[in-house]
Amino acid sequence: MPINRRELLARLGAVTAGFAGLRHGLAADDAPGPAAGDAGYGELLPDPEGVIDLPKGFRYQVFSRTGETMDDGLLVPPSHDGMAAFPGPGAKTILVRNHEVSVGEDNTGAFGDQNELAKDFPWDLFYDPGKGRHAALGGTTTLIYDTHAQRLEKHSLSLTGTVRNCAGGPTPWLSWITCEESVLRAEEPLSRDHGYNFEVPAVAKTQVFAPLPLKAMGRFNHEAVAVHARSGTVYQTEDRADGLFYRFLPNERGRLARGGRLQALALRGQRSADTRNWTASEISPGQPLAVTWVDIDNVESPEDDLRLQGFDRGAAAFARGEGAWANGDEIYFASTDGGPKRGGQIWRYTASPNEGTAEERREPATLDLFLEPNDTNLLEYADNLTIAPWGDIVICEDGSGVDHVLGVTLQGQIYKLGRNAMNNGEFAGAVFSPDGSTLFVNIQSPGLTLAITGPWRPS
Repeated sequence: MPINRRELLARLGAVTAGFAGLRHGLAADDAPGPAAGDAGYGELLPDPEGVIDLPKGFRYQVFSRTGETMDDGLLVPPSHDGMAAFPGPGAKTILVRNHEVSVGEDNTGAFGDQNELAKDFPWDLFYDPGKGRHAALGGTTTLIYDTHAQRLEKHSLSLTGTVRNCAGGPTPWLSWITCEESVLRAEEPLSRDHGYNFEVPAVAKTQVFAPLPLKAMGRFNHEAVAVHARSGTVYQTEDRADGLFYRFLPNERGRLARGGRLQALALRGQRSADTRNWTASEISPGQPLAVTWVDIDNVESPEDDLRLQGFDRGAAAFARGEGAWANGDEIYFASTDGGPKRGGQIWRYTASPNEGTAEERREPATLDLFLEPNDTNLLEYADNLTIAPWGDIVICEDGSGVDHVLGVTLQGQIYKLGRNAMNNGEFAGAVFSPDGSTLFVNIQSPGLTLAITGPWRPS
């Protein structure tokens, strides 16, 4: 029987108390924590232009600002968010970028303040045109960037009619999975349910793709996805205080629209575990934990209860799962406000040699708490993340004050790559160009993309 939210929170409290006597290793407050040091590129220097402070020797270009006219005649939408980079023609870089636009009278998108540019736009290319007006204005844009000349060549709309496209993830078959961080229903002013993933091919051609919701991947408050290239398994985070970590086993590798199985991660021997470490350090950093997976039913979830169903079946709860990125057999993902001081956690999932098959029970995948600093001077609210060409994790902060782009070595040492000099807006969508020369990152508000170059470490 499904449980309601109140029952779930009560059970989480009981789990927390129960694990206090089971934990082993050092408590988080006593464990040797990461520290800022000489792992990075030195101190951040004030930017005379007041955009982003960077280390000595680094430069940036600003491009594709909100409101600029794109090559298709439409406008750059606001709220730049998750992003991925793909190889393009002539050694160019293709960027596919999310726009986390909510529903409301005050929100604008690619079609102007009054949607005046939509009059000649094909209605069938809107996922949700709204009931009589264009209410859903989220989606994606595709950009072509020349890293040798360090200039934008073109940008255009590539998906529209969705809501709050927050993060997502690239696929090995050269597409971007964009995720709706919303579970709005088909009620005024909307005409369709939301809470789905959509796939956008990474192509240089100016094109708006027909929106196809990938319903078998689940309807929930999506954040990010990461694809395990060897097996084709797709991992998904859920931005909820009691969210789960999901995987989707497609019926056919690379053909997500053809359906598959949705599952949620559980810790072996720890039914309905609470990984958040809010009131007690149940899980210590560096402690590999064997995992299993529980099946999720009724994946379109009209009541938005997938996480409740999964937790009731033994799945582990996570503190606001956000950014995720694949690095070979490892999947790194962020829990934005995990840890005793709720500053954020970074988890590492290591796939089984037999991932997604019945044989994985013999050699199970593992999960370990890679990073939990419990010091907001080092990390405050980890959001989008990526892997640098030299192997470090690059994290976008979405904190309450001045936000940073951070680097983290595989030894857990944190350093600062950039500081928002414009405002207290979040960084989002950090990703390196395929040639490794350029770090692209967004400042969500006022909505712009940066191309950062400098003396990066060799890969």
